[in-house]
Parts: sequence; C-alpha cells; structure tokens
Amino acid sequence: MKRIDIDGAIRLHTLWRRQFMNAFAGGDYADMPLSEHRGCTLAEALAKVEGADIQQLVAIHERFHAIANDIIDLSNNGLGDSADLLLPELNEASHLLVGQLDKLREQRDT
Repeated sequence: MKRIDIDGAIRLHTLWRRQFMNAFAGGDYADMPLSEHRGCTLAEALAKVEGADIQQLVAIHERFHAIANDIIDLSNNGLGDSADLLLPELNEASHLLVGQLDKLREQRDT
C-alpha cells in the first residue's frame, strides 16, 4: 500500500481551513492564495493509496470541498450572508476529515 504522510496531511488541511476561515471572515477571500482548493494535494495523495479501505475518507474529503465550493459560489454571487451560514458545516466536515485521517493512521499502525 502506498502511504501518505497523515500528520502532514492534517497540518496542511488545518492550515488551509484556518486561512480560508480568516480570509472569508475578513472579506478577502478572493485574495487568498490557497483559494484554489480544487488542486488539493490530499486528493492527489488519496488517489494513490492502494489496498486501504479509504472510501469513507474520500467521501468526507469530497464533502468538505463541496461545502467550500458552495461558500465560494455564494460569496462570489453577492450572497455572503448565505455563505456565512455554511461556515459551521465546513468546520464540521473539517473535523470529520481529520478524525477519519486519525482512523487511517490507527489502521495503518496495527
């Protein structure tokens, strides 16, 4: 099985989420250099993992990005108040993602 750096993935994800939330809260989302989340390096790493049951992790990761996409679309269309309502959902998806990465680590270490 090809391995991914789980701790590194969690760090990068957490950093991206924090920057996203800070930029969005400040109204500077369009200027955020990491706003192009569609090029996520975790997605690339997960695509290379073989032999592990990571379907749930992939689904959670895709959900996280779908919510981020919705926030971006709403914000870009002048619906910032509606986008704000999705921020707690983004945080929840983020916590689920990190939890699933932790589970993958536990499975890998056993």
